[in-house]
Amino acid sequence: MGGYGEKVKGVERKSCFRVSLMEGKYLSRVSHRRPPPSQDLRLPKLQVPWLPKSKLDGGRAFNTAVGQRVVAGHGGKLLELPFDLHWPANRVEQACQEFARNNGSTRHLAKMLIHLTWCLQESLSNPGVLSVASMKAVNASYISSVFLKYSIENSTSENLEDLYLSLDESETVQSNIRKDESIISMVMHAVLSYIGRVEISPKTYLLHHELLNFMLIAMSTQLLSGPSPGPNDVHPFIDAAMSENQLGVLKRVGSAAANIVLLPLSYFVNSSVEASRSQLADSSINILLILIHYRKCILVESVKNINAGVTSESLLKDETYFAENPYCKALENVKDVEFDRVDIEGNAHSGPLVRLSFASLFDTLGMCLADETAVLLLYALVHGNSDFLEYVLVRTDIDTLLMPLLETLYDASRRTSNQIYMVLIILLILSQDASFNASIHKLILPSVPWYQERLLHQTSLGSLMVIILIRTVKYNMSKMRDVYLHTNCLAALANMAPHVHRLSSYASQRLVSLFDMLSRKYAKLAELKNDKMQINDSELKDDDKLPEDTSAELHIYTDFLRIVLEILNAILTYALPRNPEVIYAIMHRQEVFQPFRNHPRFNELLENIFSVLDFFNSRMDAQKLDGEWSVEKVLQVINTNCRFWRGDGMKMFTQLRFTYEQESHPEEFFIPYVWQLLISRSGFRFNPSSINLFPVELPVEVSYGAVDGNTEEHVLLNVKEALESSV
Repeated sequence: MGGYGEKVKGVERKSCFRVSLMEGKYLSRVSHRRPPPSQDLRLPKLQVPWLPKSKLDGGRAFNTAVGQRVVAGHGGKLLELPFDLHWPANRVEQACQEFARNNGSTRHLAKMLIHLTWCLQESLSNPGVLSVASMKAVNASYISSVFLKYSIENSTSENLEDLYLSLDESETVQSNIRKDESIISMVMHAVLSYIGRVEISPKTYLLHHELLNFMLIAMSTQLLSGPSPGPNDVHPFIDAAMSENQLGVLKRVGSAAANIVLLPLSYFVNSSVEASRSQLADSSINILLILIHYRKCILVESVKNINAGVTSESLLKDETYFAENPYCKALENVKDVEFDRVDIEGNAHSGPLVRLSFASLFDTLGMCLADETAVLLLYALVHGNSDFLEYVLVRTDIDTLLMPLLETLYDASRRTSNQIYMVLIILLILSQDASFNASIHKLILPSVPWYQERLLHQTSLGSLMVIILIRTVKYNMSKMRDVYLHTNCLAALANMAPHVHRLSSYASQRLVSLFDMLSRKYAKLAELKNDKMQINDSELKDDDKLPEDTSAELHIYTDFLRIVLEILNAILTYALPRNPEVIYAIMHRQEVFQPFRNHPRFNELLENIFSVLDFFNSRMDAQKLDGEWSVEKVLQVINTNCRFWRGDGMKMFTQLRFTYEQESHPEEFFIPYVWQLLISRSGFRFNPSSINLFPVELPVEVSYGAVDGNTEEHVLLNVKEALESSV
């Protein structure tokens, strides 16, 4: 299982889950021929009439684009292909192979990107009109994506030189192309400028969609690298995006959630075409997550010169640093349009400033949290943006976010371990705030329809959170057995404990049963250890000796039991009069605490629990009751005597408080996680044998991309089928 390593203050442990590095196998190197110096490689201007006369014209343009010859005017004609023109899938595959063989001499990929840049520049001059330039840009973006994706998948050079993303030195460069600007920087500037400046409308939807797909493919070079970013990694398109510091670009892409995915203020919310809307939303949020988690690793020059031969991973980390990520900074600096505290205080902003409606962001996130990408975005916001976290904590309808998160934990068996882990971290971050812990017990839920084991009627949100966290611990013990998942659950419960208010009877019972469950696990481990210790080590065979991990597990469960006892102590010390059901649950199961009363690791924590038991047991004994005790009568006695409780003799322990800290290298978890989600959920396909970012199962005796020539399936050069095509 891969998880994300984190630090929780108050628990002595350190972890860092990492996705293991897969040694991927590249396809055979393709040969390239350089063009004769006499060939004319000047790029044509895009001034050709719109539609070709027939499909034959389109076929000729397509064949020319992938062939060995360099023909003036071929780029413009190819971009004029109609959207309803179909190509057989096997022909597209053959074209990609032929394109790769000839691209070294023709530099057609670089020229397509230049044409895309020109089309976007022309489209920006009149963005609200469905112009010839914008239609050409749709085709340019799609066709570039097809060939760029194939080239990246089958690249055999460490620095992607075989993509040939520059013009030949002998080529005559047009006057509108700057010699000091790379084609990659030029096209990324054009793409980001269009996305950042042009509002989404029915007329621009196709082009926005294709440009987002192009960006996903351009950034897929990350799949070729290992999970730990290094100074030798080459991601030219992402690096070019990182150098774009325009506020408009950052507002749209660096905070794409505000403009495309998360604000229900645009055309797409009211659109009846839900499938099309979700495609654009999925692409936008995937791009956002890729951008904010990207880390450009730079090797310190002074160290590089001294230790040129050192390749140790741990040493490299100490000798490198990460360049600042402007998109991550933009997300951290997002401000609410309704209220900007920093502006009121007159302080200057550091980095790009983006304004959006936190109310819309909050509400839309609440509707999307069943999806893992939305959970990742919420984590990025509550962890990185203090203003948004503060806004969430003061909302009176916090159930908008909490209910889908708790439902995710309830359905843990159908969720990924990473998703469960991220939800728990979000809950832990929220539980660090005292006002949050108090408010969730005041919010009463009429019902919880997705909770099947028991009818929960008029239950507080706080009680439900306690029930679900304890249920997650039990599920983890039986299925996942992840120590750090236990830690996160108990840490959140410990943060909540001093603020518990009228915890429900069911939640109180679950809390005591949690101690019972952990104590039984502890007793089994302790018994195993004692049995082994009673036998002389010399008489034991190697197989019979107590494994080191068993001793470690016993120590871990000792800590878990202490945390649960501290949780009970916090409730009884700071909130006893407000929680009669907790007192009843402890009295009802008081026998589970008895074996630990004299235990040296637990006795001081049990003193307060037995003081409470002695007080209420004595009040029960003093009652003269005809007949048997009922639950109602016991609770009546407890409620009556809670008024007389003074806490005399109770030991005051320091409140156990846990805080979340992100690991020093979070990119080792997030970058592979985001791409795994993208490939598994969005329909984005990539050659498995080329993926080094995370382990993949390679198909057996299946040629990737092979298509039967007689198949009736066709690939439509159309944005609407981009995800279903060979791209």
